[in-house]
Amino acid sequence: MSEPAAPKPPNGPTGPPPAIKTPCVKVCVVDGESGLCMGCYRQLSEVAGWTKLTEADRARIMAELPSRRSRIRPEKLAMFG
Repeated sequence: MSEPAAPKPPNGPTGPPPAIKTPCVKVCVVDGESGLCMGCYRQLSEVAGWTKLTEADRARIMAELPSRRSRIRPEKLAMFG
């Protein structure tokens, strides 16, 4: 006698959800003047709520990040290479 087949999952993807894109580079130091992380240039509220943001909001923030670098004094950024 054969074993019964394992139940099939309900309609939808199987396995873990897709990874969320993040600009994090594991340099978590906040610049007191600008309030931005000196590794990824996000605000603390953005870092803390990243997984709760919509994909569109994360994409908008990621598009803004390169221009935020100029809000941190260059001599501070120099210590990270």
